[in-house]
Amino acid sequence: MNPASADPSAPDTSAPPTARGQRDEATARTTHAQIEARFGVKSLRFAVTGASGLVGARLVSFLGHGGHEVVSFVRHPARNPSERQWNPSDLQQGLDPEDLRDIDVVVHLAGESIASSRWTKERKQRILESRTHGTALMARAIARCSRPPIAFLCASAIGFYGPRDSEPVDEMSGVGEGFLAEVVLAWEDAAQAARVAGVRTVHLRFGVVLSASGGALKEMLLPFRCGLGGPIGNGKQGFSWVSLDDVLGAVLFAARHESLAGAVNVVAPTACSQREFARALGHALHRPSFAPLPAVIVRIIFGEMGQRLLLDGAFVRPRVLQRDGFCFTHASLAAALAHELG
Repeated sequence: MNPASADPSAPDTSAPPTARGQRDEATARTTHAQIEARFGVKSLRFAVTGASGLVGARLVSFLGHGGHEVVSFVRHPARNPSERQWNPSDLQQGLDPEDLRDIDVVVHLAGESIASSRWTKERKQRILESRTHGTALMARAIARCSRPPIAFLCASAIGFYGPRDSEPVDEMSGVGEGFLAEVVLAWEDAAQAARVAGVRTVHLRFGVVLSASGGALKEMLLPFRCGLGGPIGNGKQGFSWVSLDDVLGAVLFAARHESLAGAVNVVAPTACSQREFARALGHALHRPSFAPLPAVIVRIIFGEMGQRLLLDGAFVRPRVLQRDGFCFTHASLAAALAHELG
C-alpha cells in the first residue's frame, strides 16, 4: 500500500473504549513531558483545519491535554468561540486574514480523501484542488495577516517519492513519478506565499497512519480477523507506516522546534515490506496472513487507484526527525499494533 493512502482528513467515526482512552491520555502526557523537557513549557494557540478527521480530531484533544488552545477552522458557520469559518474553495474571499492574527501555529490538514472511490479524471482533479486551493488560501491569508503566525505546518504525504524499489529514500531524495507525486509537489508549492512572507513552513509528509479508529488499518481489520489477510501483489512494495501517537508528537515537535522548516517525513524508522506488515498484523490478531490478493485483481477492481495505493510503495526514512532528536513512542511495528489493537 502506498503511504499516501493515509488520509489525515478522513472522518474518525468510532468512539474508543475507556481503556483505549486511558492509554491515549497516558501516551499524550509522556509526549508532552518529553517535548517540554526539550523546548521548555510554553502554551500556544493553534489553528487546525480538518479537525474532524482521523488526525485532526485526536490532535485537538492531544493539544488540549498539553495546555494549548485550539481554534478549529470549519466550513459551516461557527457554533462557538473555538470555531471559525472558512471556505477553502473560495480563493478570493474564503478566509479573512485577520482571523489568524491571534494564532501562533496553523496546522493545515484539510483535503479530500484519495481512497474513497476509483480515480476518474474528475475525481483526480478534485483531489488535487482540495489540497492546492485550501493550502494556497491559507498561505495567502497568513502572508496578509497583520500579525502572522510563527509557523505553518501543512499536511503532505510521502507519495511525493512515487513508487520506489527497495533502496530507502529520505527528505534529500527527489520527487518521484505518478499522480500522487504530482499532487504532493503541487500541494507543497501552494504554500509559497507563507514561505515568501518569512513564516516558517513545514511540510509534514505522512506515511500510513496506523489507527484502529480509521484509515488503512481499520479497513484491514475485518479481512484479517476473518483469516483473509495477506500479501497484496508480490508483497515486496515498501510500507512506510507511523503510529497515530507519533503523528501527534511530530506535529507538536514541529510547532515547538523553531529552526525546523521544509519537508519532514512523518514515518517510523522501521519501514517494512507490505508482506512483512501483513505478517505482523496477522500475528497481532492471532490469525493467518497468507491469503494473497493478486495484482491483476487489484487493478480490475480499483484501477489506477489500486495500483498507486496498494501495489506501489517506498521505504521511507524519517531522516530529519531522527537528526533533530525526535523520540518515537512506537518505533517498532509490533509495539504500534499492540497499542492500537489493545
